[in-house]
Amino acid sequence: MKPYQKAALAALFCAYPLTNALAQEDEQEVYSYATYFYCDVSKQERVDEIVKKEDTPIYNRALKDGKINGWGWLAHHTGGKWRRVQYHSAGSLGELLAAQSWINEQAGDDDLAAERGMACEAHDDYIWKGVAGSDGGDRGEAVFSVYYVCDESREERADEIVKSAFAPVFDRYVSEGKLNSWGWLSHWVGGKYRRLHTMSAADHETLLATRDEVLGELFDDSEVGDEFTGICGSHADYMWNVVIENP
Repeated sequence: MKPYQKAALAALFCAYPLTNALAQEDEQEVYSYATYFYCDVSKQERVDEIVKKEDTPIYNRALKDGKINGWGWLAHHTGGKWRRVQYHSAGSLGELLAAQSWINEQAGDDDLAAERGMACEAHDDYIWKGVAGSDGGDRGEAVFSVYYVCDESREERADEIVKSAFAPVFDRYVSEGKLNSWGWLSHWVGGKYRRLHTMSAADHETLLATRDEVLGELFDDSEVGDEFTGICGSHADYMWNVVIENP
């Protein structure tokens, strides 16, 4: 099961690297720590190389030791100012934060760390909690993420709408092979975005075509769609390429 499927994906994040089981009370909760980087576009591919060299053994060791249950690195395809996302997930908030501390303590190449820091000088941190998503299967290489600004007094109603009205539609598209996965995450710590919706497919062309079909089905002449939009009326769209994902 992919991190994003477990945490309504962290991928991604996100990330990016979820399943429907996450919406059931008898299942383990899953949290995802996602760091969204602002990078120099002329140096960001070099950062990808550094992450593969320096971060992969550290995160994989954390995964092997059970400190985390997944991690990944996503690259900007289309969207706003975030250029890269690094995420890891765990079964509790305490485990997630402990893993983050352990990861930060691991020694690496100081010169490469400095080079990476100069290339990606700023970032935003979010902690997401998995709410709902597709059950099993591999996430596609192309990811579409929608970051919602919601009315905090009604955002739990948005979760109910997603689980009761939207989930069956997304699940059908997954079962038909039009989507590889989908997920829904709630804000725990971070900035203004209160909810994160993710979808993945084999490629961006398929993903965009399927997204148009899904949105038409969910929101055209739909009272529940209008109610959802009234709660989470503002959003930012991003498209990501999966660079690293384990497992």
